[in-house]
Amino acid sequence: MDPAASFGLFSAAFLAATLLPAQSEALLVALILSETQPIWTLVAVASLGNVLGSLTNWLIGRQIDRFKDRRWFPASEAGLERAKNWYARYGRWSLLLSWAPIVGDPLTLVAGALREPLWSFLLLVTVAKTGRYLALAAITTGVA
Repeated sequence: MDPAASFGLFSAAFLAATLLPAQSEALLVALILSETQPIWTLVAVASLGNVLGSLTNWLIGRQIDRFKDRRWFPASEAGLERAKNWYARYGRWSLLLSWAPIVGDPLTLVAGALREPLWSFLLLVTVAKTGRYLALAAITTGVA
């Protein structure tokens, strides 16, 4: 696999999973359509980057009381409160929506703040993020 393409996809997927505004789907689709890389490798690289980005949110969540009042903190108090309420209602299973736009990234941060164990966090987030990329790959290649 082309190292530059791998790094670009990994970076885009990592940033897309953080609270920073970014997205990785368009790059994944473009790389799949270029047919220069194995699809399984692209999905694996994107999934790894995305899960590690979510892990970054979880780690920030563990320290949220230290950071939430800082000017640079990217989540609003209202957004965090919505995510906390969602998480309190549905628990760890809500992490299966960590792939979803708008709510997914704050959920991973709240999971850290509410002390979700690392093993269950990684398991559920990996299933969700990889499942989304697999579905996107299947749609792109016409398998779905």
